[in-house]
Amino acid sequence: MLNNYTYIYLHGFASSPRSNKAIYLRDRFAEININLKIIDLNKDDFFHLTLSRQIHQVELEITNKSTPIILIGSSFGGLTSTFLAERNLNIKAIILLAPSFNFLSHLQQNFGEEKLQKWQKRGNYWIYHYGEKSYSLLSYNFIIDLMNYQENKLQRALPTLIFHGLNDNIIPIQASREFASQRPWVNLIELDSNHTLGNVMPKIWSEINQFFQ
Repeated sequence: MLNNYTYIYLHGFASSPRSNKAIYLRDRFAEININLKIIDLNKDDFFHLTLSRQIHQVELEITNKSTPIILIGSSFGGLTSTFLAERNLNIKAIILLAPSFNFLSHLQQNFGEEKLQKWQKRGNYWIYHYGEKSYSLLSYNFIIDLMNYQENKLQRALPTLIFHGLNDNIIPIQASREFASQRPWVNLIELDSNHTLGNVMPKIWSEINQFFQ
């Protein structure tokens, strides 16, 4: 049954296919002879990154797939997965690792009004890119694009598994709690971890296997 699906992993914001979570899950899937496709959402052009671009990029990847899709998304990749699943019915389940619900709100709080105004005035801002281990410019269009997405419209009922750390100081766990509380088809597993979930990946893999059963 597991081989009847196409599995795709979407990394987080300012991350890459070489992230620890991506590699860990790729290797676990390989152990059961399943290919986990990891898409590079940076497209060698981090400056023009937007949620819309990520959604479009993945849709081009899955449009002609003959098998149903299961998406695994980390952080901003988790948010992307949720919007993708809303309008692509060939996506049959989503697994979200510390998904960045209310991302714009958290970004505004973390940056503060002064930095946001500077970003808007300049049209770009230096963001630390964890995948590249250096700073990269990001266009203010990233913010403008996010304003077009309303999470309250995410109402497609499909199997959804969320993992979120209790000590996440990037995307507080309350964001996932609120999302799950209004959607009975969502299973939220709270873990003693932070945003990276690095210390609980074996637990996550165990739960993913149970989810597939």
